[in-house]
Order: sequence, then structure tokens, then C-alpha cells
Amino acid sequence: MATAPMSDDAFGPAVDLDAALETLTAVVSGSGADEFDAFLTGRNGQYTRFAGDRIHQPQDIVEVQVMVRAVVNGHAARASTSSLAGAAQAAASAASFARAIAAGSSAPGGHRVATRQTFGTGPVGPPRSLLWFDDTAAFDEAARVEQVRAAMIAAGVGGATVAGMFGRAATSLVTATSGGVERATLATEALASCTFTVDDGTSHFVDVGRSSSRLQLGLAIEAGLQQAAASTGRGDLEPGVYTVVLGPEATAELLEFLPSFGFSGELAAAGVGLWTRSRGQQVATAAVDIADDALADIGLPVGFDIESVPKQRVQLLDHGVVDSPVLDLHTARVLTSSLPRSRSTGHAHIAREEVPETRAANIVMAAGTSTEAELIAGVDEGVYIQRFWYTRPVDTTATTITGVTRDACFEIKGGRLGRPLRGMRFTQSVLEVLASVDGVGDLRRSSPVMNVWNGAITAPAIRAHGFRLGAAPTH
Repeated sequence: MATAPMSDDAFGPAVDLDAALETLTAVVSGSGADEFDAFLTGRNGQYTRFAGDRIHQPQDIVEVQVMVRAVVNGHAARASTSSLAGAAQAAASAASFARAIAAGSSAPGGHRVATRQTFGTGPVGPPRSLLWFDDTAAFDEAARVEQVRAAMIAAGVGGATVAGMFGRAATSLVTATSGGVERATLATEALASCTFTVDDGTSHFVDVGRSSSRLQLGLAIEAGLQQAAASTGRGDLEPGVYTVVLGPEATAELLEFLPSFGFSGELAAAGVGLWTRSRGQQVATAAVDIADDALADIGLPVGFDIESVPKQRVQLLDHGVVDSPVLDLHTARVLTSSLPRSRSTGHAHIAREEVPETRAANIVMAAGTSTEAELIAGVDEGVYIQRFWYTRPVDTTATTITGVTRDACFEIKGGRLGRPLRGMRFTQSVLEVLASVDGVGDLRRSSPVMNVWNGAITAPAIRAHGFRLGAAPTH
């Protein structure tokens, strides 16, 4: 396996990938179960946090998780550890659990691991040029401090303050199965998040990707300071139903709920949710084209999942039409009766302190042709919302969520931004929003999915209608 290029400070993986692959291959070749698979996720990250006029929390964080799955008579159990040294013991524990489960069951289970015959062992996923970026490797402490200094100087000139975090990471995934599949990958990750404050006015920016240059921090800082200054002196908006222009962050917040509405393999296999009841139906406008695409040149591309299965692009909403769920090995087998020839789409995922599950963790919405200013210009009376805060599901069947607006929020009058607005509570069906979209922005940003390994939602600004703000009635 080729070694990743290194920057001057030897920025690289959390563990040696060759050693990790060798260890996992040995673990899955052991005895005690019919089949084994194992994965290692690693992150070597450096982050520069700042607030006011100083850097207050530089951090170096190294995370490693190793998990082994044992399968006995189709019944599976997992055990995890935080180091390669514990992999053999994790395998023994997983095998013991799996044997106990199988002994207590009256029928075979449906779990299997990926095999060489089914999924091959050759190169998978996006090319290395989409995974490793030298500009991110060079985004070291000195480079981040320089960006922080520029942000603070710009904020001071405008009578503002800025707080946030700039960071980089080398993320790695190593997998092996007793079916002969072995894979390893290494990718860079750049992240920036800032909040700008002028009196009672605020604005926010977040973006994540493989390349630090693509974050365009200079433009983001300039725009953020302008929006914060413009949002001072906030007023109240009469509760009601409004046409809205949602910034990329607000759009991403809505899209993050899509998997829980019925696009996960578990929900599809259980016969519940949006995909089950509305497959092939138009539920959003044709302007809404959304896929889970870990092969795209945006967000956080990656080639395979924790089960060693190559990633596939899965269309969730095909120009507004409900298309496909994301699947792992087990849910693909369960769905064989309703989806002949179904197979894993490479969507076994892991979140902190959770068991693996299917997850649409790399959601990408297609861009449109309008600038954000053009979307606003098409609104006579409405509201611009930069982002949401404290969003929670209310009714997954109705795709209803609740939350509050936050930061740069403005009334729209005559196609232009008007007076700034205080935060407002909303309770709204996500599908109702998507069913009213008549404009999509040409620029996209990626928001990280918190606590999910390699998770990102990439979205543009959108214009939609009938959005309930405040204590507006639901009927």
C-alpha cells in the first residue's frame, strides 16, 4: 500500500496503516467463529480554537476505534477496543458472544461478511486526488494562526468579534474480512467554523472538505462580518406562514433528517418510513435532487464502508421522486424479497458510542443555477434564514421537525434583505418545504454530521414557500 505524502511536520495517520491491515487480517483469520470482519477508524486532528482576541484552546486529538464482528451460524456479535493491541481480545469476545447467541437461537441468522468473490479486492471509490490534499497537509499550526490573525484584524476594523475553530485531520479506515477482502484508505479533512458578533448581530459560517483551500476562508470571513453588522438591532416578526430563502447551512440541517424519515436500511427492511410508503412517488419539486454520494468531489468522499463494501452513489430523491434506501450487508439480504438482486450499497457506518448501522452519511444535494441574491430577488415578502438551531424530530411519519432560527435572519421586502429578525421557533414538515422549492442556489457548502465518522451534508441555498414561523397555526 502506498504511503501518504507528508507535510514538514509529518502530518499523517493516527496509526500505521500497513501495521493495522496486517493486524486486522490476522484477527479475521482466527478461530472461534464461522466468519469474522474487522475495521479500524482513525483520526489524527489538530485544531485551533479562538475567541475575542486570542487563541484559547489549541488541541491535538488522536482517535482510534477497532471493532471486530464474529458470525456463528448467521448470528453476529461485535466487540470494540481503542487500540490495535486489543484487537485479538476483541475478536475472542465477539466470538464468545456470537456462539452464545447462536446456541440460544432455534434458527440460523442472516448475517454474512463481505467476500472476495462478491466485492473483489481491487481499488475502489474516488481517486487519491480527491482524498489527499497537500494544502490541508500544509494547513499546520502556523498557517492556522495566520488565518486566525487575519480574522481577528478584520473583525476589529469592523467593530466586531469573531470566535471559532480552524482545523485539519488525517482520517483513516482499514478493513479486513475472513472472506479475503482487505482495504485501507487515508484522507485529509479540513474544517472551519466561525461566529461573528457585532452588538446583538451575529452571523455564522461552517464548511468541511478534503481541501483547506476550498473553504475559501478569506471570502467567508468578509461575508460573515458584513452579515453580522447588517443584523444588529433585531426586531420581532409576526408569526405566520412565509416564503423563505434558506442558506446552505439551514438547507443542510433539513436534509440531515432525511435518513430517519425512511431511507435507512433498517427502516426499509422493517417496512416503515418514506421509502416503503412512497417509493416512486413525487414528494418534492423536480428542483430537489438529493443523493448519498461518498464518491463526489465535494464534502468528504471515501471509497468503502466499515464492512469492506465499495461505496455506491444512492439516489434518495431523484428530482423530487422517492428512489432508494441505503443498505449494508444485512439489510440488503432482508430486502431481497422486495428488491430482487439487492446488495449492500456500502453504507454500514459508525457513530461515537453507537453500534454500526446503515447511514446516509454523505448526503449531497445538486446545485442549481441561481445565486443567493437572485433567490432573494424573487421574493416580494418573506424571510432569509442563515441557519437553524436545536432542531429535533417531532413526527417522523409526517417528517415534522422543530427548532429555532439563529444568527443572520432578515425580513425580505421587495426582493431585498430588510430589517434583521430575532430568533423564532418553528415547527415544520421537511417534505412540505422540499415540495415547495422553486429555486436552488449555485454554491454549496458542507456541514459536518456531529459524532458520525466521515459524515457531511452538502447543500445549496434554496427558496421555498409556506414555512411556518413563530406560533403560526399548522392548518
